Amino acid sequence: MPNKIGLIAGGGKYPVLFAREAARRGDLVYTAGLKNVASAELEPLSARMEIFRLGQISALLGYLKENGVRRAVMTGLIKHGSIFSQIWPDLRAAKILARLKDMRAETIFTAVSEEFAVEGIELISTATYLEHLLAKPGVLTKTAPDAKQKENIRFGWEIAKALSAVDVGLTCVVCDKSVLALEAMEGTDECIRRAGKLYQDAVAAGDKNRKKSSGPVVVKVARPRQDMRFDLPVIGKGTIESAIAAGVSALAFEAGKTMVFDLEEVLKMADKNSIAIAAVTGSMQELD
Repeated sequence: MPNKIGLIAGGGKYPVLFAREAARRGDLVYTAGLKNVASAELEPLSARMEIFRLGQISALLGYLKENGVRRAVMTGLIKHGSIFSQIWPDLRAAKILARLKDMRAETIFTAVSEEFAVEGIELISTATYLEHLLAKPGVLTKTAPDAKQKENIRFGWEIAKALSAVDVGLTCVVCDKSVLALEAMEGTDECIRRAGKLYQDAVAAGDKNRKKSSGPVVVKVARPRQDMRFDLPVIGKGTIESAIAAGVSALAFEAGKTMVFDLEEVLKMADKNSIAIAAVTGSMQELD
């Protein structure tokens, strides 16, 4: 009998990659797509697909139970800011929201996973079937970070880890050991673009004869106690497009806990634009 697996699908490529791999393995994928964000590509990959509004917890759980699903994956982009405008909480969701101590992503997802467990449905790692996309440690581009960029990666790592520890964001953009931007609700790509504008404005207003800058350096990390069931860091072509627009000189992200989509194309884009990319661990031995 084929394995049944649930997919709670937000936007972007992540849910499609999971569904494609699950279907290839012979699983029956029961997709609960979020309205206005889940990709239409999921339908032919699913044994069944239904669309739900953000906040329809009872209906979503009923759908999974009706189809005999006992394990599910929650993947894809759900903009945190959607809690202000797009959530339509049913009574069950309203009760969950009422007892939350705050509205941080980790707090919300943990409460949702507990509600799933009450119904006998286990939320499993979002890296399920896609472990090969987790970044392996090392310098990934043809050009390695130079000495100044390495200093900024080490500097940015500590700040990004502190930021992620309080569940504000996962990304920090630094330059010459100064913070340009920290990620919040806007997401990584917008954080990078905002940092690029600040940098470019500063350069335009400054002394052109000053010492050569490191340029913007992006550092993206996982939470110190990253729950693999949700919200893993992701790098893809969109990240590199934002980095190019921002004039980024180097990008570092946490090895083993960051998903990299379209790796070959990502590296080709980075090499063409002289962006050094490294997947690093806390020891930073990959930069030695």
